[in-house]
Amino acid sequence: MAKFEYIAMNAKGEETAGAVDAASEQDAYAKLRTMQLYPTQVAPEGQMSSKVKAAKKAAGKSTKTKGKSVSTRGGGKVKGKGLMIFTRQLATLIDSGLPLLRGLTVLGNQEPHPTLRRTVNHLADSVQTGSTFSESLGQHPKIFNKLYVNMVKAGELGGVLELVLNRLAEYQEKAQKLKNKIVSAMVYPVIVIFIALGIMVFLLTYIVPKFTAIFREMLGDTEMPAMTQMVMDASEFVKSYWWAMLGGAFLISVLYKLYAGTKAGRRVVDRIKLKLPLFGPVLLKSSIARFSRTLGTLVTSGVPILQALNITRDTAGNTVVSDAIGNVHDAVKEGESMVAPLESSKVFPPMVISMVEVGEETGQLPEMLLKIADVYDDEVDNSVTALTSLLEPIMICVLAVIVAVIVLALFQPLITIITRFQPGA
Repeated sequence: MAKFEYIAMNAKGEETAGAVDAASEQDAYAKLRTMQLYPTQVAPEGQMSSKVKAAKKAAGKSTKTKGKSVSTRGGGKVKGKGLMIFTRQLATLIDSGLPLLRGLTVLGNQEPHPTLRRTVNHLADSVQTGSTFSESLGQHPKIFNKLYVNMVKAGELGGVLELVLNRLAEYQEKAQKLKNKIVSAMVYPVIVIFIALGIMVFLLTYIVPKFTAIFREMLGDTEMPAMTQMVMDASEFVKSYWWAMLGGAFLISVLYKLYAGTKAGRRVVDRIKLKLPLFGPVLLKSSIARFSRTLGTLVTSGVPILQALNITRDTAGNTVVSDAIGNVHDAVKEGESMVAPLESSKVFPPMVISMVEVGEETGQLPEMLLKIADVYDDEVDNSVTALTSLLEPIMICVLAVIVAVIVLALFQPLITIITRFQPGA
């Protein structure tokens, strides 16, 4: 038995280094695999190349020998758009006949994002040493979620990896497009609100105090109109307690994040989101589109229905929808239809339930789910357009009312002053 040094990734994606006794290098790879380790480098003791040693030293801050390990998964994040482009490029390369390993090597060399570049290069190393592509992806759970890994695994088992990657790329593109639509619907009112707040703060802290000084000098103790007094009091409060207002806003945001971070709080917040006027229906439609497309894509790619429902539940993005999907999973596990739990959830519209029922009866559930997703993608698009066109005049009117109230409040005492200085007054 000889001793072999290795650098490997464990099931949690943590890099480890150590040594193992084996009859040969191939036997060392096999032993490491049985230990749930995915080797990236293996060499006889004392013969590890200088390049590998340099890589090992670079990872040494978070790596200990003799099988002990510390996580090295820090670093930047990979945005959905970057992952989408990587998936589409890899699907195109494999579809063109390029081997998986060669495709990963090409993409790793040209990838501009440092975190994704390191990840792709590690995927190539892992595949080269005998790991499956899905096993390699599973070592990076912060970048490749369960949906991604399980779809690739199904593609590998069915021998249709290039087809699954194309479906995955299409899924990511449509999911990104849907996300952009939701963000575009939220950005406009937020910008207008900030502009309105900025104008109001400017008027209350700079303009109103100047008029207040004029009124006190020229009108003395004369009682001010109710609207004017209200604006003057608001101005004084903002000038004196702006720090308390900022601190209160910060405290509220922190408390909200802490509450929303709890299981019960997240459920309450998600339920309120779905019931919000104007925005609630858009969020609900986007959740239904995501559920339908995720489940349809997984089942079409060969992932078992129960596993697909679990993945869909974990990626729903809303706990109310997640709970409904969990009830569907339990019903299907008992051999029942999906229709009853969908109806009892009170989340999914009758059209969705009817289309799922037809899909189950005809044996075309995946196709029907993808049709539902397409329909609700269009619904979200139309709702966002209608919401934007509705919010525009509403926000302009709100901004106009705020400015008008302050201006009228300032002009009422001015009229009194002008009247006093008129001849014969």
